[in-house]
Amino acid sequence: MKASVDRDICIGCGLCEITCPEVFELDDEMISTVIVDEIPEDLEECAQEAEEECPVTAITVG
Repeated sequence: MKASVDRDICIGCGLCEITCPEVFELDDEMISTVIVDEIPEDLEECAQEAEEECPVTAITVG
């Protein structure tokens, strides 16, 4: 399973980083970035929660 962030619509609210810090973090531009190539199985649930909670639907997990 992989995650991606649409940097053009990310507003940098940080909710994804709070929800799943092992997968997402805000970069120097305060835009979310994915920090793993492949989401470990034990983190899939939190990554999917971050996708669901993103206020601008900038995250895709699949």
